[in-house]
Amino acid sequence: MQNIPSVDLRDFLSDDPKRKQKFVNEIGSAFENIGFVALKGHFLDDKLVDELYGEIRKFFALPVETKHNYEIPGIGGQRGYVSFGKEHAKGRKEGDLKEFWHFGQYVDKDSRWASEYPDNVQVKELPRFNEVGKEAYQMLEKTGVYVLRALALHLGLDEFYFDKYAKEGNSILRPIHYPPITSEPENAIRAAAHGDINLITLLMGAQGKGLQVQNHNGDWIDAIAEDDELVINVGDMLSRHTNNKLKSTIHQVVNPPRELWGTSRYSVPFFMHPVSDMRLDCLENCIDEENPKKYEDITAGEFLHERLVELGLIKK
Repeated sequence: MQNIPSVDLRDFLSDDPKRKQKFVNEIGSAFENIGFVALKGHFLDDKLVDELYGEIRKFFALPVETKHNYEIPGIGGQRGYVSFGKEHAKGRKEGDLKEFWHFGQYVDKDSRWASEYPDNVQVKELPRFNEVGKEAYQMLEKTGVYVLRALALHLGLDEFYFDKYAKEGNSILRPIHYPPITSEPENAIRAAAHGDINLITLLMGAQGKGLQVQNHNGDWIDAIAEDDELVINVGDMLSRHTNNKLKSTIHQVVNPPRELWGTSRYSVPFFMHPVSDMRLDCLENCIDEENPKKYEDITAGEFLHERLVELGLIKK
């Protein structure tokens, strides 16, 4: 497969069983073959998208010392600001050429997860930043729930299998700024080749060249979405849970041509995580003689901690 398939969530949401099944078949096939789709018909409207990008640009344009005030020690970068070059891909020493922000899950104070999740960090210089971020978070989470329902049906599970794990899950909305490149990078790119940790990732901002996906032949394919599309991919947790039936595909964000070094790039992935006690043990119906069990049993929380250490966000 050379291109990223396009699917429309409105098919799944329709009252027509054939349209709904068409979406299940299309996204299931894409996630088995390349692990990525471009999705139309999501719950983000143009006004919200424009406002979110406006707030993100204003935040990353703040003075460095102001941004550092929002870098919270001791939480592995799970909320607030993470400074330029701090994160690196698994197995690499070079930091990625990016800075980013994390919005996390919103729970009531009496939720069983309230003590596990750090508080979201409020940016006092930008009165609308946190409000717009919360709205985008919730619309992307809503979209993700329906995608997971379609995948549950594709896997032969109850349609609502993932709902109990996604509700109040440890999901992260990450506005990223890839700043202008001012000198020849030494062995570093904007985001080195990696797989995502989570169940699925919903990405805003793949409208220009930069994001590349590796197909099964090892070729890099440009993943470029239409203006109204999100790019969605399988994360390592879902790949593990399905015994690699659904593929977590390696992807990267490459540096632009030299003539575009002076430009910034912004993208906003939503990393959809389950609650930490979800078991990622390989599903029985994804194991057979041809596909023996590939992974040890583990919880989502244990797996996340392992990976944050590997990424350099948590020190051993």
